[in-house]
Amino acid sequence: MADFRLMQELAIESSSKIVLLVLDGLGGIPLSPGGPTELEAAQRPNMNRLAAQGTLGQTLPVGHGITPGSGPGHLGLFGYDPLQYDIGRGVLEAFGIGVEVGPDDVAARGNFCTVDERGEIIDRRAGRIATEAARPLVEKLAAISLAGVELEVKPVKEYRFVVVMRGQNLSAALSETDPQRTGAPPLPVRPLDPAADRTARLFNQWLESARQRLARDHPANMVTLRGFSGDPRLPKFESIYKMRPACLAVYPMYRGVARLVGMTTIDVRGDKPEDEFRALAAVWADFDFFFVHIKPTDSRGEDGDFNAKVKVIESVDSALPILLDLKPDVLVITGDHSTPAKMRTHSWHPVPLLLWAPETIRPDDEQVFGERACAHGGLGTIRAADLMPIALAHGGRLTKYGA
Repeated sequence: MADFRLMQELAIESSSKIVLLVLDGLGGIPLSPGGPTELEAAQRPNMNRLAAQGTLGQTLPVGHGITPGSGPGHLGLFGYDPLQYDIGRGVLEAFGIGVEVGPDDVAARGNFCTVDERGEIIDRRAGRIATEAARPLVEKLAAISLAGVELEVKPVKEYRFVVVMRGQNLSAALSETDPQRTGAPPLPVRPLDPAADRTARLFNQWLESARQRLARDHPANMVTLRGFSGDPRLPKFESIYKMRPACLAVYPMYRGVARLVGMTTIDVRGDKPEDEFRALAAVWADFDFFFVHIKPTDSRGEDGDFNAKVKVIESVDSALPILLDLKPDVLVITGDHSTPAKMRTHSWHPVPLLLWAPETIRPDDEQVFGERACAHGGLGTIRAADLMPIALAHGGRLTKYGA
């Protein structure tokens, strides 16, 4: 991981610009033995040109064999050891839409889901209902009241919402209610620590009220809760690395993780890669570090749609000249984790990594950007949390250590 004390000691201000382009869930596996991954199947001339001019490798978001969530995956890319900074999804979603979460509050990320007459989940995302369809359902949930606590419920995007509980002696040491599969009912909230008994009872009361209020709403007739958490008070990115960081992301959760580390979130009009790249270009002079997040690679992987994930990668490649025209000193292209369409979920597989820094790079022999090439690339296989010092060094932003 990036040693924050050492980074603060060695980091220096510079005019160089660093772009971290994250294709969420980028890594994949072949549909059949010997076939291409989604990245390898995509038409990606710009990425391949950058690969031939740069160097490749693989990242491990957490460690060998560990399947990461999106929060840990992104924190690692920012240099925060996800094993040290364990952050729940709830606070990320809340910060992403501007809902404050204090150190004594408990936030949870909610999903609308579909249950059958037996109360068993048949769709964990309620058909990915549109945000506008979810708003009146969130209003129903926001009307729930519980004695002794204050509740705030807000829509996030599509089937996602956030609920924040405020009161005395609350604890986020709670189990999640999503069984992570269909054919099973939502789980009850269980305390993971005796101090969380009361909080678990309160959330279970809230869930029962939610079940009653949503019973006739189809497909979103129930909810699950994940990622119970409070404000972790993370050390701030700018003070560690001496860079002014900006976040370009459409989905609120990723804006949330950026805000947690102190990045400025930039509004994006539209949800296509070129929309994000143009929004970046508009603030190019104001920042030194740019985190750009592309969500649909992950969504299409979770849908099990190999060809749709390929098309997302191709759309990013087609828009890359907008970024390259800005002449960044360092461009990193990678993902926060792998989401193979064949598996329909996050996986433990290493994530492809491309580092392009034309003035400082030591090229390897690889000529294309794909999983097989990255497995043989000059950077090797590194922990994601070791990426930031490498990017800073290539941008001339680290001074010498020692005499």
